[in-house]
Amino acid sequence: MNLFRRAAVGAAAVAIGGLLATTAPAIAAPAAPSPALAAPDLPLANVKAHLTQFQSIASANGGNRAHGRPGYKASLDYVKGKLDAAGFTTTVQQFTSGGATGYNLVADWPGGDPNKVLMAGAHLDSVSSGPGVNDNGSGSAGVLETALAVSRAQLKPAKHLRFAWWGAEELGMVGSRYYVNNLPTTERSKVSGYLNFDMIGSPNAGYFVYDDDPAIEKTFKDYYAALSVPTEIETEGDGRSDHAPFKNVGIPVGGLFSGAERAKSSAQAQKWGGTAGQAFDRCYHSSCDTTTNINDTALDRNSDAIAHAVWTLGTDTPVPPGDAYENTTDVAIPDNGAAVTSTVNVAGRTGNAPAALKVDVDIRHTWRGDVVVDLLAPDGTAYRLKNSSSNDSADNVIATYTVDASAETANGAWKLRVQDVAAQDTGYLNGWKLTF
Repeated sequence: MNLFRRAAVGAAAVAIGGLLATTAPAIAAPAAPSPALAAPDLPLANVKAHLTQFQSIASANGGNRAHGRPGYKASLDYVKGKLDAAGFTTTVQQFTSGGATGYNLVADWPGGDPNKVLMAGAHLDSVSSGPGVNDNGSGSAGVLETALAVSRAQLKPAKHLRFAWWGAEELGMVGSRYYVNNLPTTERSKVSGYLNFDMIGSPNAGYFVYDDDPAIEKTFKDYYAALSVPTEIETEGDGRSDHAPFKNVGIPVGGLFSGAERAKSSAQAQKWGGTAGQAFDRCYHSSCDTTTNINDTALDRNSDAIAHAVWTLGTDTPVPPGDAYENTTDVAIPDNGAAVTSTVNVAGRTGNAPAALKVDVDIRHTWRGDVVVDLLAPDGTAYRLKNSSSNDSADNVIATYTVDASAETANGAWKLRVQDVAAQDTGYLNGWKLTF
């Protein structure tokens, strides 16, 4: 995980695109999707074996696996070799940042609906000061072992599955940003969700779930609820990892996080164990982020949660969209001013609104953390879609929210209310849509 917040990321030259290597799939594409299946229990020993390899690679290459250093490319080669042998189609994408060549690794599992792509990813690079076993060997290993489990199960997903390992995240999400920026608009629209895993084995672990997309968030929360493990909404890493470039272009995102440099509170220690007043990861961005800097229980649970999400979201047959009502008129949002509204009139329906009313929002804004968004039902009842956040430095609010509006009459004037609650940044409502 990188340290970039509100300050603009330094202008890293991101240049040379293209495919460095491509390997054809070793197995035939599945003909039909599997029914919804329970995810396998990933062997912890397998996940830790990947971490041991990352540690060995760092030890043999100057103590790190950083962008532009030989340890990064050796890590990528290790992951690629595993995936090639398991029957994935692997692509190495090359870019340039800070005068050094960087690489993304993308692996596609054959089959599934090519118009519905579920992605899971993690950054593979470390900082230059250490081997980066927790940050982010842990996420990289969990995603790798999930991909290998897909191969072992010969899974026939409803959605097309794609896994990714990003380069130069520690320099400001350079690799993932390059991938998204070079993905044609038509291909972006096919990505139904991106799942991000950046630090999942912190030694003084917490259990944090991204709250960006409701369906993805619920998938992870249901998994932990079944284990009777309480979770909290992830805030420490908002805008600081590889989900941000996807979210910025309107792709639904979610993920897991076990904590970085913030201290664990007494309340968190009471419900999760560990040491109050101590950082979730005392070795964050340090030379001591080695294989001894891992909480096995957290690594095991979170790796299994990755598999659970891929199986759950990847094998579910997509539900056809319902009737949509839209307003595309631009509405200026005053800087640190009064709330503005936009109206969608719904007519000709019977009964109440659905329990899963979808609200698509497109707000163009230079600092999305300033923006508060509410859905107003015809009777004036407000449903909070998005709170403000001083840590959310990304541009724009392009997202789909799900609201339980079953207590509301369907017909009437529905409103989207938007307010900018802090100074210095501006924007406008580009449009919004209700889908029943």
